[in-house]
Amino acid sequence: MAPLTKSILRDFLHDALPDSEMASVEKILRDDSEARMLFEEVRGEEDRGEHTIGAIWRREHLSCPTRDQLGGYLLQALDPTRFDYIEFHLKTVGCPFCQANLDDLAKKQAEAAEPIKARRKRIVNSSAGVLRTVTGPS
Repeated sequence: MAPLTKSILRDFLHDALPDSEMASVEKILRDDSEARMLFEEVRGEEDRGEHTIGAIWRREHLSCPTRDQLGGYLLQALDPTRFDYIEFHLKTVGCPFCQANLDDLAKKQAEAAEPIKARRKRIVNSSAGVLRTVTGPS
């Protein structure tokens, strides 16, 4: 792994690194007192509220799609331009905030589908015998 920078430590602080890199940074912080001092400096900057345009942009998630737009993405019900942007934002940028939202929406969608499937199955099973007696055996 490359030497720790403030940028890497900010990403670590915001859980914005891949799991393997998160583990590497964590190990470095455990073993290296200079890295811990740099990390404390970054954490202090975060606590004070860094006021650069980039920091405000990241903190306020200004480039992130809304939860409604993420729902539309999940249902593939967006115009192609918006769909492509959200796909880029999720897959190339790798926004952990939006990925967490998308995972939550997908989970809720799956949970909502279960009662519908069960109801359909119950209706089919309960009416199968009735339909055979009304129409007669084939």
